Amino acid sequence: MKPFRILSKNIKDAFKSIFRNFSLSFASIICTTITLIMVSIAIIVSINVKDFTKAIENNLSIIVFLDRDSSIDDATNIQKKLKKDSRIDSIIFESKEDVKNQMQKESEVFNSIMSEWTEETNPLQNEFSIKVKNAENLKAVSESIKKLEHIDSVKYGEEIVDKLIVTFNIVEKATIIIVIALILVTAFLISNTIKITIYSRKNEIDIMRLVGTSNIVIKLPFLFEGFILGIIGSIVPIIITIYGYILTYDKLNGHLFSNIIKLENPSNIIFKVSIVIVVIGAVVGMLSSYRSARKYLKI
Repeated sequence: MKPFRILSKNIKDAFKSIFRNFSLSFASIICTTITLIMVSIAIIVSINVKDFTKAIENNLSIIVFLDRDSSIDDATNIQKKLKKDSRIDSIIFESKEDVKNQMQKESEVFNSIMSEWTEETNPLQNEFSIKVKNAENLKAVSESIKKLEHIDSVKYGEEIVDKLIVTFNIVEKATIIIVIALILVTAFLISNTIKITIYSRKNEIDIMRLVGTSNIVIKLPFLFEGFILGIIGSIVPIIITIYGYILTYDKLNGHLFSNIIKLENPSNIIFKVSIVIVVIGAVVGMLSSYRSARKYLKI
């Protein structure tokens, strides 16, 4: 039972210290809250950017048009070579007759025009629809395909795709940097609060040392204080994360700018992000307190 009594006493001491230095603790909580809100936004943006990138990767295709005089045997040989490329995820072949039949089904106008075409007079081209495992390989794979025989042209929307990939990569890296920077700011704020608390209790700590109180017992109240400050500071960010994201998702109908860019469903991320925010607040609070206690108490 003794460990529980010690634990209970340290938690009480931590709360007493928070209320004793209420203005400082309140300022620390407010700053921590603001910081964790920014961290939450950055994490949500990062998650959605990753999903946007994956969606682009899943939907982008390289369209390869073969020479008009190429045969099905030529297409088969090309497909065998393409399958050896580890960067390629899937390959779909469509003969010019398949393309013709598909276009006829889609439009009555096309149907009336193309119904007269024979295999010899069909001006369309055999083609491949190729998907790569990583969107960053689109350009490299396209260049390697162009070098094969019987290839007329290779298309994948080069300029738009390259710009999107570069933009999403920049945003993703920027959000990671922002999250790290904001976590460091949170640690700094809580650390300063604990330092001042230690100075305000300097005489009390000296007396505890004189009567033989162990180092861990002296440090525990400060660790709990940092933990509590971190937890309290994470409450408002969690509420804003949950309701703010749900409202944003509903208002935008789950899409950003267009149907192509879909937002992650709230049920998939708000719980995870909330847990991350609590963990960041609690862990950063405790680590900051430990660092301050160790450095300024020199124990």
